[in-house]
Amino acid sequence: MADILSTLDYKQFVILFSCTVYVFEQYLNYRQYGLYLMPNRPSELADIVNEEDFKKAQRYNLDKARFGFIESFYKQAETIVMLHYDVLPYLWHMAGTLIMRVFGYDAQYEITQSLVFILMLTMISTVTSMPFSLYSTFVVEQRHGFNNQTLGLYFADLLKSQVLMAVLMVPFMSAFLWIIKSTGDRFYFYVWIIVIVFQLFIITIYPTFIQPFFNKLTPMEEGPLRTQIEELAARISFPLKKLYVIDGSKRSGHSNAYFYGFGKNKHIVLYDTLIDHSNNDEICAVLAHELGHWKMGHTLKLLTVNQIYLLNIFWLFSFFIHSQQLYRDFGFNTMPTLIGFLLFQFIYSPVDSVIGFLQHVYQRKNEYEADAYALKLGFASTLRSALIKLSVKNLGGFNVDPWYSAWNHSHPSLVERLKALGIQPTSDKPIVVESKKDS
Repeated sequence: MADILSTLDYKQFVILFSCTVYVFEQYLNYRQYGLYLMPNRPSELADIVNEEDFKKAQRYNLDKARFGFIESFYKQAETIVMLHYDVLPYLWHMAGTLIMRVFGYDAQYEITQSLVFILMLTMISTVTSMPFSLYSTFVVEQRHGFNNQTLGLYFADLLKSQVLMAVLMVPFMSAFLWIIKSTGDRFYFYVWIIVIVFQLFIITIYPTFIQPFFNKLTPMEEGPLRTQIEELAARISFPLKKLYVIDGSKRSGHSNAYFYGFGKNKHIVLYDTLIDHSNNDEICAVLAHELGHWKMGHTLKLLTVNQIYLLNIFWLFSFFIHSQQLYRDFGFNTMPTLIGFLLFQFIYSPVDSVIGFLQHVYQRKNEYEADAYALKLGFASTLRSALIKLSVKNLGGFNVDPWYSAWNHSHPSLVERLKALGIQPTSDKPIVVESKKDS
């Protein structure tokens, strides 16, 4: 194995694998694209979605798919150019020159140079991705009635995101790099611990300190819906402490629901858009699904698996961190720790692709189990109608290629979920979404 690695050109390997994955994913995208071109609703969807809503979803997903082809081509070309022309070594040199001119720091201040390099790379990524983000938001999403943002709100969000990232990531990356450089060959264990602590810190502060920068959480008013949700939580011993409504409609017409919190301090959050187009029983059915994840420990299990996987990544990195060949193949004549980890992620990408697919398989299994749990709680027809309304309201893909779905989606398609549930429709007519604001 060592002999094979010693003769391998890491840069050419990464470029070749990147192109292989790109071609494979475009093949899957093309398979799905063909289904979006179908003008008429398939007969198996007759009792799920009406012809008008099906065509709306087809047009929306067709627009997204066409735009996705262009965006993915650009990103692939950008990656190849960056690697082939040694853009990363150039940026690293620029970062070193900058800290020398501004602070008088030389190459010994590797952590400072690394932080400047990250900020430069982030700025470039933000600028190059902005046209695609703007087009997606203000053309594709706007055309199909989802975008509620103004340009002012978009750029305010962008600025806040960048500032928050700098405030959080600068101290974290400083600690991350310092630990790797200071704890010897077994750094992987210590850096793993600091990453876990950082993740738990972000999970803890996000609802209270970060989310309010972007959305307003309002305690749900007393009424039938609140009572039904509290009764559902009590029925399965879910330690509900607070119940919120989030102003998701401020930015988008898409809808969702989720819960968060540690131990016996759980909070449930409903999007105002979900409340607008679903009745109380359907909202409780959606929550029963989410609470099924909690009851069966899916979130905790996934978190545990991810942490073990993360430890494995850091452990494998310990075998490459001192590889002169790795740095040399990508055009570096020094061996900075941050660069080593970045390059390792490139060469680890084949394994990461397989693991990502296996994670999707596991998460899809969890989704089926959470649906079955909601069914056990008595939400049969209401779960069916809630899932359909969510798909209709969000213009989800009703006609999904199984290969495309398996590779790209952590959730099964609507048709797959309904088939697994085995719930028969209460009417031979498809479900129509009506907004409460219009009634």
